[in-house]
Amino acid sequence: MQGTKISKSFHVTGTLAANVNIRFTAEANMTLQQISAVASNDSDATLAAGISSDTDSILVAAVIGDSNTPVTKTQTNWATTNTTGAIAKGDIVVLTLDYDGASGTAAADVTIDLTFTEG
Repeated sequence: MQGTKISKSFHVTGTLAANVNIRFTAEANMTLQQISAVASNDSDATLAAGISSDTDSILVAAVIGDSNTPVTKTQTNWATTNTTGAIAKGDIVVLTLDYDGASGTAAADVTIDLTFTEG
């Protein structure tokens, strides 16, 4: 933790053959500030974010970056069900990576970075 910022990074190596579901418990009341995601190839992968009771309550499935150029999503991109990105302490945060979008090209070597502020 750096001041009031909390960063979490996830990396999945290789060419994906299935969707990826990442879950962790929020250690404090937090607000998601941004999500940055990228694949090393030109893929059709999408990423959704939310909590366990509504897995796309913060970010409805959106394309990730391609060819090592990340796409960053911020509060202006958040879903109408949680426009602030607020997450309560103890909530299970869920990231759902659809490895090939709508049956397109599978993603390879995906990196996802999350930035939160505490409170």
